[in-house]
Amino acid sequence: MCVTGSSTVLPLQKVFFFFFFFSETEFSLLSPRLECNDSLTMAQVEKRGGLLRKSSASKKPLKEKVVLMYDEIFMTEDPSKCSPRFWEELFLMKVNLEYLEGKLESLDGEELMKIKDNINCLFQHCIQALGEEHPIRVVNALQTLCALIRGVHQKNKSTSGFDIINMLMGFDKAELCMKNLMESLDSLLCAEGSESLKSLCLKLLLCLVTVTDNISQNTILEYVMINSIFEAILQILSHPPSRREHGYDAVVLLALLVNYRKYESVNPYIVKLSIVDDEATLNGMGLVIAQALSEYNRQYKDKEEEHQSGFFSALTNMVGSMFIADAHEKISVQTNEAILLALYEAVHLNRNFITVLAQSHPEMGLVTTPVSPAPATPVTPLGTTPPSSDDEHRLHSGKLCLIILTCIAEDQYANAFLHDDNMNFRVNLHRMPMRHRKKAADKNLPCRPLVCAVLDLMVEFIVTHMMKEFPMDLYIRCIQVVHKLLCYQKKCRVRLHYTWRELWSALINLLKFLMSNETVLLAKHNIFTLALMIVNLFNMFITYGDTFLPTPSSYDELYYEIIRMHQSFDNLYSMVLRLSTNAGQWKEAASKVTHALVNIRAIINHFNPKIESYAAVNHISQLSEEQVLEVVRANYDTLTLKLQDGLDQYERYSEQHKEAAFFKELVRSISTNVRRNLAFHTLSQEVLLKEFSTIS
Repeated sequence: MCVTGSSTVLPLQKVFFFFFFFSETEFSLLSPRLECNDSLTMAQVEKRGGLLRKSSASKKPLKEKVVLMYDEIFMTEDPSKCSPRFWEELFLMKVNLEYLEGKLESLDGEELMKIKDNINCLFQHCIQALGEEHPIRVVNALQTLCALIRGVHQKNKSTSGFDIINMLMGFDKAELCMKNLMESLDSLLCAEGSESLKSLCLKLLLCLVTVTDNISQNTILEYVMINSIFEAILQILSHPPSRREHGYDAVVLLALLVNYRKYESVNPYIVKLSIVDDEATLNGMGLVIAQALSEYNRQYKDKEEEHQSGFFSALTNMVGSMFIADAHEKISVQTNEAILLALYEAVHLNRNFITVLAQSHPEMGLVTTPVSPAPATPVTPLGTTPPSSDDEHRLHSGKLCLIILTCIAEDQYANAFLHDDNMNFRVNLHRMPMRHRKKAADKNLPCRPLVCAVLDLMVEFIVTHMMKEFPMDLYIRCIQVVHKLLCYQKKCRVRLHYTWRELWSALINLLKFLMSNETVLLAKHNIFTLALMIVNLFNMFITYGDTFLPTPSSYDELYYEIIRMHQSFDNLYSMVLRLSTNAGQWKEAASKVTHALVNIRAIINHFNPKIESYAAVNHISQLSEEQVLEVVRANYDTLTLKLQDGLDQYERYSEQHKEAAFFKELVRSISTNVRRNLAFHTLSQEVLLKEFSTIS
C-alpha cells in the first residue's frame, strides 16, 4: 500500500520536514500620517484611562461606569456597603481589561495590601459569577479573572507564589476558591454550550499557567494538580467540533501542565497522559499536532518560493550555497516549540500514541475557523517563537525534533511500523539548495517504508550542517538515531531496500570535515566522540551487514566504498594515532578511535594490494567499479577481521538525568511566548457580546 497526496498527512512526516528550519518599517514625514498616529495613541491612552471623552478646560473627563466601579474596589472600603447590588451590577458591565490590569500594576506593594480584602472579594465574586445562567456575567467574570491574575502577578514579580495566592484569594480561602474555580471551568469546558465561552476558559487557564516564566514556581498550579481538568482537555480533543475550535489551545495547555514540577513530585497529568488508550482522543491530539506542523510547512514553503524568485535570488542561491551553512540570509518562520513539546510528551509518555503515527487524517483539508470573523492581522499561535537573527531557537527546535526521533527509534512498536513493507509512503522532505545537486521533482519520489524517510532526513542533516558554528550535539543525536535503527534491523533481521551508499558517503564526508577543521573544532568540541560513533557505524555494517543489508551485492558495495575512500580513513588513523601517542587531553579519546579502526584498516590493507596487482596483471590504469567488486568478491575468504563487542548496544534515552536543564529552559521560553501572545485582542469581548446579545 502506498499513501500519498494532500489528503493524507502523518504527524511524523511533519516532524521530518519541520526539523530543518530552524517588516519592514516605513517612516513618513507627511504631517497627516503623524496626526493619525498621535490620535491613535491618544485614543489608546483614553481607553486605558477609562475615559468616554477628551478633557477640556471647562469640563471634567467622563469615565465609563465600569471604571468608576473599579475605582471603588481600589478604595479601602467595601464597595457593597453603600451599594448592595454592586457585585451583581459589576458583571453586567463590559470589562475594561486595560484599565483594570493597568490600575493593579500602578499600585505599589503597600497600596495593594491595603485593598487586599477587596481584591479577595472581587476574585471570589468572579468565581461565583461563573455559575450564573446569564452568559454575559460568565464572560465578564472570566475576563476579570484574567486581568486580576495578570495584574497582581505583574505587581508581585519579585515575590513568591504564596504572596500572589494571598493577594488574590487569601490563604484561608485559597483551597476552596480554587476548587470552585476549577470545577466551574471544568463544567464550562465539558458543557454543550458556547464555543466562545470554552475558548475564554482555555485562555484563562493558559493565563493562570503561564503567569510565571518558570511554571514550576507557580504555586497556584498546585490547586490545578489537585483539581484536575485532564478529562475536560481529553473531551475537547476527542470531539471533532470542539477540537477544530479549541484543539490547539488544549494541546498547548496540556503540554505545559505536564511540565509542572515533573522532576520533583508526582504530576497527575503525567500519570494520566501515560495511560490514555482511547483511540479517538489520541487521534485527535495527533491531528491537532499534525495541523500545526503542516501550517509551519506551508509558511516555510511560501517563504521559500518568495525567496527563490527572480534572477538576483537565483544568483545569491548559487553563491550562497557554497557556504550555505554560514549564510546570513536565512528563511525564517516562527518556530512552534509548544506543539513540538506536545508531540514529544505524547511520544515519550504514551506508548499508545505511537499508533497515531500510522494514521492518515482526511480532516487535514479542513480549515479551522473561529466563531468570530477572522481578524485582519493573523493571530500569532500560542507558544511560537518569532524568527530570530541568531540560531538559538533553531537549534532548540532541531534538538527537540531529534529527541522525538530518538524516542521513536527506541520504540519496538514504532520500529515495526516504520519498517513495515506493507505500509509505504511518499515523503517530500525539504532539501537545502546546494550547487552540486539538483532539486528532485516531487513526482519522482519513491514509495517506501517510512524508515527510509527518517534515514533520508539524517543524511540530509549530515551533509547540510557542516559549518563553522558546528552543532556537535545535534550531530551526535543524528548518528544515534541511525545507530538505533540499525540495531533494530540487525535484531529483527529486517533487510531494508535503501540506498545505503548515500549514508556511507555522508558519513565519510563528515569525517573529512572533522579532519580538515581539526584545530578549530577541537577548541570547542571533543570531535573524537563523534568520529568514534561514525567509525562504529561502519563497524556495524562490516560485522552485521550480512544480516540486514538487502542483498549480497550491498555488502560488496560497502567494501567498495571503504576501499574507494581509503585515503580518508588513512588520514583519520594518522590524526588519531598522532594524538593518542602524545600526552595531551585527547589521548584517551583518540586511542578509542584508533582501536575502532582496526577492521576498516584490515579491509583496506587486505584488498588494496590485490586490486593493484589485478590492475598490473591486466594492464589497466584505472579499474571500473565492477572490476574492483570482482576483486573483492574473489578475496573475501582470505580476509581476517576481529570481532568487536557492543556494536549493537546503546544507552537508552533518559530525560531526567540528561535533558532536564534543556526542557526547563524550553518550557520557560514557551511559557513566556504563550503569555506574550495572549494579547488583549484575543480576550476581546466584542464577539462574545454579539453571541450573547440578549439576556433571558
